[in-house]
Amino acid sequence: MKDFKIVDEYGYGKDCSYLDKIIKRTLKLEKVKSANLSIVLIDDDLMHELNKKYRGIDKTTDVLSFAFEDNNKICYNIRQLGEIYISIPQMIKQAKDYQHSEKRELAFLVVHGLLHLLGYDHTKGKEEEKIMFSKQELVLDEFKETKKAQTNEF
Repeated sequence: MKDFKIVDEYGYGKDCSYLDKIIKRTLKLEKVKSANLSIVLIDDDLMHELNKKYRGIDKTTDVLSFAFEDNNKICYNIRQLGEIYISIPQMIKQAKDYQHSEKRELAFLVVHGLLHLLGYDHTKGKEEEKIMFSKQELVLDEFKETKKAQTNEF
């Protein structure tokens, strides 16, 4: 059982059903059979507040993950992974900046946040970053909705 809910506090209102297969694929890649998590879509003001309160960084960011599991000893059949907060204004801006769809950017932020919930941390060094980022791309490139646009360079 892989259960998640999206709480749209921002009012984004767009179809996010494709995230189901993104989440399931990420959990399968990590051999997680049963898990619960929440994805909360918020604005920049709340993200700024959360980032300042919990990370001591006085600015907004795109995604924050709050893991419920903080140890390696898992005692339950269903893992309670935590919450992923995503700033929709940051997501939209980044989609434009990187010249890809909002679907790809939102999916990227979900996978990124989910991998953080599962214990990955790209800030711990180049090797950890390489592992985490390669897993993100592996998942995203499997799906039509989130595949990077191919360019022909001469």
